[in-house]
Amino acid sequence: MALLTLLALLAFAFAVLGFWQVERRAWKLDLIARVDARVHADPVPAPGPTVWPSISAASSEYRRVSLSGRYLPAAGTLTKAVTGRGPGFWLIAPFRDERGFTVLVNRGFLPEGQMAPAGPSSARRVTGLLRLSEPGGGFLRSNDPAAGRWYSRDVAAIAQARGLGEQGPGEVAPYFVDADAASEPGPSPQGGMTVTAFRNTHLIYALTWFALMAMSLWALGFVWRGRRGDVDV
Repeated sequence: MALLTLLALLAFAFAVLGFWQVERRAWKLDLIARVDARVHADPVPAPGPTVWPSISAASSEYRRVSLSGRYLPAAGTLTKAVTGRGPGFWLIAPFRDERGFTVLVNRGFLPEGQMAPAGPSSARRVTGLLRLSEPGGGFLRSNDPAAGRWYSRDVAAIAQARGLGEQGPGEVAPYFVDADAASEPGPSPQGGMTVTAFRNTHLIYALTWFALMAMSLWALGFVWRGRRGDVDV
């Protein structure tokens, strides 16, 4: 009976995992379709303060947006990055939109050992993809603002460390913008390196879990028939 119970629990667990992967596959396909449509759309003005509370991954992330204004003279912030060009940093710089709010712009990739350039002082237009803040850190490390070590693009923490938004709430957007290659042609920083291709292996995992479920059920039936045979004898 203990073996029968164990096999039944295994079959149930494998079934749960299989259906979970089916749900994850549906979510991933929706994400891929949504992102693909957004990255190829014409840019729209970056969201202003009135719509910031409604911004979410489902409604806004990876939308092509535009900003018109100028970079602030504040020093850029380097956040750890690993890309196809190797290890380095994302260069995050504050951009003051002509509508009166500030947005952190990821100007692009900067290889290790290269100095961060100053932000252009003349008025300009920046286009790119809207991204959500990445609080806490990354690469299994926490951000250390006091030491200037950043492992994720944490908008609120970077803004606070740079003294942005001190004029009141709503001064700094709760998102950042990945500048495209047209806005930051490179080579340092190099814009347009946002990863918009997502792996989708959920079907393989689902089939694996369902196969294990079927094997567990077969084993359950085999043991049950053997037990019934012993009882009949």
